[in-house]
Amino acid sequence: MTNQTDFHMTPDQFRYWGKKIVDWIADYHERVEQFPVLSTVKPGQIRAALPAHPPEHGEDFGQILQDVERVVLPGITHWQSPNFFAFFPANVSGPAILGELLSAGLGVQGMLWATSPACTELETHVLDWVVEMLELPDKFKSTGPGGGVIQDSASSAALCALLAARERISGFKCTRAGLTGGLVAYASSQAHSSIEKAVGIAGLGRDNLRIIDVDDKYAMRPEALADAIRRDKASGLTPCFVCATVGTTSSNAIDPLPEVGRICRDANLWLHVDGAMAGTAAVCPEYRWIHAGLEFADSYCFNPHKWMFTNFDCDCFFVADRTTLIRALTIMPEYLRNPASLSGAVTDYRDWQVPLGRRFRALKLWFVIRHYGVDGLRHHVRNHIQWASEFAQWVRSDPDFELVVPPPLNLVCFRHRAGDEFNQRLLQAINETGRVYLTHTRLSDRYTLRFCVGQTHTQRHHVERAWHLIRETASALHMNA
Repeated sequence: MTNQTDFHMTPDQFRYWGKKIVDWIADYHERVEQFPVLSTVKPGQIRAALPAHPPEHGEDFGQILQDVERVVLPGITHWQSPNFFAFFPANVSGPAILGELLSAGLGVQGMLWATSPACTELETHVLDWVVEMLELPDKFKSTGPGGGVIQDSASSAALCALLAARERISGFKCTRAGLTGGLVAYASSQAHSSIEKAVGIAGLGRDNLRIIDVDDKYAMRPEALADAIRRDKASGLTPCFVCATVGTTSSNAIDPLPEVGRICRDANLWLHVDGAMAGTAAVCPEYRWIHAGLEFADSYCFNPHKWMFTNFDCDCFFVADRTTLIRALTIMPEYLRNPASLSGAVTDYRDWQVPLGRRFRALKLWFVIRHYGVDGLRHHVRNHIQWASEFAQWVRSDPDFELVVPPPLNLVCFRHRAGDEFNQRLLQAINETGRVYLTHTRLSDRYTLRFCVGQTHTQRHHVERAWHLIRETASALHMNA
């Protein structure tokens, strides 16, 4: 029981239990493959195992850890399992976990440069590193008119980009006078759902998001975008924002940035590019083609918390003109005034995001980049893409399965030839084994299985075993039909 006269955990207690927690995490990563990848608990099961009321008196920390095993662990879907092939990965790694721990221990609230200069300056510098690592356009570096900031997610990045686009097209009138209507945004039918949400939050109205058709590889059709812009202008509306995607969630499709970019440039539309998971691939020179045309973009983001072994949440968001973003989001109440901010010589990242407060996220990304080095990151990205390519070849060679679309990187979209209902039952049966976890989408209105190779500890044998399980499960379903 805690000390009744103080109640705080003492430094010695923290050292003791801190080591226990680190040991528990290390043990968890060693045994994670033993657990069913997808949690098998029923709705309400976790809450039913918890006391109805909070404890009146402090409890022993050892008992709390026991309840992590007893109550929490059964309700975990194991995203860190090497057999996790669902959604896009949300990877962690040793250096990233330690960076998170240090960030938590420092307890920094980095809203202003003055509230912790290291929080701001390390973030600025690491984001400039990222520009160099991915060979992004120099305009996204802090040494020019643009710069980078770490957001919590690509959803927040999209909203900030849309707000900046809204203010630029309106002459910065919307924030002060309110939205007068008539602004229009554009994204493909495969763009992330966060774009629709952002359009609603930003006041444009979801009905003013134009959904642009895609080609047979599920990439945005530039001519369809140009036609939609022309129609809206002819109707007296004001196009202001386009979101293009490098690596869509459903199929990893890559929108044609050069063509889309020229359309946006000629029509004076803000082009935001969502690099999602796929942006990490550009750490390898041979995959930098995915960013061809990025020089036209006003903003760009990708998520190291997906494929760069950096704990969620960590989205790298870059703008070509930071002044526009800051003007759209800045506010200065008296209690935040300080000499450094008023001098104009520092960056206050509160002006680059929706919330005021912010965590020291740069630490974990800094740790990851320094631990792996660019070569280490390339090694893992290349392996994942190679193993996904092998998986795709196994699908092509099997008469019972088909590829829905050729995989550009590490996501394979495939299906059994027996039809939608069979593929639904197949996915359920595969996941019920607990041995792997896959998810699905719909492409051309066909039920499609997704197999994403990108988890930190996945090796080739995990991919091979997953393919054998998929084939065996399909054969068993056919026999029992």
